Amino acid sequence: MKVLTIVGAVCVAALTSAPVCAQDKPVRVRGTIEQVDGAMMIVKSREGDTLKVKLADDGKVIALVKASLADIKPNSFVGSTAMPQPDGSWKAVEVHIFPEEMRGTGDGDRPYDYKPRSTMTNGTVNSVGKSKVNGTVANEGGTTLTLNYKDGSKTIDVTPETVIVTYLPGSKEELKAGARIYIPAATRQADGTLMTVRVNVGRGVAPPM
Repeated sequence: MKVLTIVGAVCVAALTSAPVCAQDKPVRVRGTIEQVDGAMMIVKSREGDTLKVKLADDGKVIALVKASLADIKPNSFVGSTAMPQPDGSWKAVEVHIFPEEMRGTGDGDRPYDYKPRSTMTNGTVNSVGKSKVNGTVANEGGTTLTLNYKDGSKTIDVTPETVIVTYLPGSKEELKAGARIYIPAATRQADGTLMTVRVNVGRGVAPPM
């Protein structure tokens, strides 16, 4: 299968549209498509709001599909939403495995709006501890991953409850009523609708980000 180049969503034409990007705060959308009218989607958000979201003419549809811990290899570039634990450790809600062409996307560790106190960490998988299996180390709760990024590193526990997904090329035909979607960055328009250049759609799994 020909590999589709997956383009990031935030300020794609950064050199030509920097003023717009600076003024318009991206809107993150998590929800379910209720209706589709051409390029316009009516989306019920996680918060219960009804949103009108349009996919740009040159927009990309990316499918999120279920993966497993075995798909996370040494030097894989991954992202993980994690929650802090009482003992100071971090528990992964999800891990998404980036294709090679997206290596470096969002590199770093930052607060995230999945839930209060959640973080998003994007980095390269590194070995931890003495007993190494595919760059990971087994522990009683599952597996511990250390993600290295440009400003440091973070150790995250992956448990049996952690959802693991990867990216595949998607199609606009997948944007239909009932589809679960995640849009990392949409731009609010003057009429109140949202415009996006990328939609992640769950293919057999709800986007866990």
